Amino acid sequence: MKNKFYKNWKASKNPKKQRKYSANAPIHLIKKMISVNLSKELRKKYGKRNVPIRKGDTVRIMVGKLRNKEGKVSKVKRNDLKVYIEGVQVKKRDGSKADIPTRPSNLKIIELILDDKKRIKSIERKANIHKEESKNNKEKK
Repeated sequence: MKNKFYKNWKASKNPKKQRKYSANAPIHLIKKMISVNLSKELRKKYGKRNVPIRKGDTVRIMVGKLRNKEGKVSKVKRNDLKVYIEGVQVKKRDGSKADIPTRPSNLKIIELILDDKKRIKSIERKANIHKEESKNNKEKK
């Protein structure tokens, strides 16, 4: 039996409940959890603060001992809420290399991949709304 997801859950300090919430969350909420902040230039350009991450986006690690390292996203595991980046690897004892999973909250998107029409549409929709609001604010002043 699959665990039930509670819609009225707000928050908890208990880490066990937080993990349970994210593990049982539906797809539309996982998409929000896997969102990553945009750089300042991209924020101005698109009028958005964060965007769901995708394979191929260029990101910079903002927290931890790998801070300021940049690379392309090679894999996104939505179920685990982890992102894997090309070139960010650790050397194992047997000599092989393994990718390091990072949390999306510790990343910043530097470059977006705009191959997908749906992604372009969602970004432009928000950008158009942002432009209209700024015009209305200027007219009021």
